[in-house]
Amino acid sequence: MKTKKLTYSALLTAIGVIAGNFLYIPVGASKCFPVQSVINVLGGIILGPTYGVIIAFGISLIRNILGTGTLLAFPGSMLGALLAGLLYKYTKNDLMAVLGEIVGTGIIGALVAYPIAALILGKKVAALFFVIPFSVSAIGGGIIAFIIIKFFDKTKILRIRDNI
Repeated sequence: MKTKKLTYSALLTAIGVIAGNFLYIPVGASKCFPVQSVINVLGGIILGPTYGVIIAFGISLIRNILGTGTLLAFPGSMLGALLAGLLYKYTKNDLMAVLGEIVGTGIIGALVAYPIAALILGKKVAALFFVIPFSVSAIGGGIIAFIIIKFFDKTKILRIRDNI
């Protein structure tokens, strides 16, 4: 079972890194990345909160090493993945995972990003500056992830919940 989880983790990480080069919206000091939110929800539902956070960290780290991400990717993605995974784990409700992503990335992650932007990146922004762009990204990604999960559940093409 661990081999399957590691394989899914590697696949989701690779998709996140590659898609980050094609689909993001620059907003001030941050880059809104809806694909990260999709992966956070999918990782949380399929693999659980621990693997979800590891995937989010891996994507953020690789994107930063490649120069396609910012330090602001760490708090938003990791907190979103954690909350998505925890809410799904305890409720078994896909919408709760989406809500966890929206709150974790869009609100909590955005608030944690403020001191990083101000102290480390030297950007002078208001404390709530990142809430709207992070939330837009998380809402869009959460909706896409919900559609993907429902599509796989309905069509039985890939029984991702049964295989882990």
